[in-house]
Amino acid sequence: MERRTSPPRGLISRSVLAAALFAASVVPGWTLGGLAERWTGSAVLNWLITLGWSAAAIQVLAPSASYRRRDAWMGFVPLLGWYVLCVLAWRVALWPYRDWDPRDDELWRARWLTGDLMGLWVCR
Repeated sequence: MERRTSPPRGLISRSVLAAALFAASVVPGWTLGGLAERWTGSAVLNWLITLGWSAAAIQVLAPSASYRRRDAWMGFVPLLGWYVLCVLAWRVALWPYRDWDPRDDELWRARWLTGDLMGLWVCR
């Protein structure tokens, strides 16, 4: 029995989904950090909450996008964390397909697609 899968998302729908994922990953941290700064007056606490939220979002999204959970430390580096979140959101927006090569430890469960979906991977 052959599995039926939906075609990959187009550029517009993937972009909208990636932007929504990025916003959902970053905006709550900004909001909580801003509230904490307003309550305490500490800009350092604002940064810690904002960057901690980014690190938590990276930890949640990482396994679905060929990153490791331990890569969440990048969320604590201000611009690097937001860049990594952009990459993760872009990759996760194409799920279940992948347009990047899987890591070496993911190859056992990855399958290279042919036919109309040539150039994409699927991981089980």
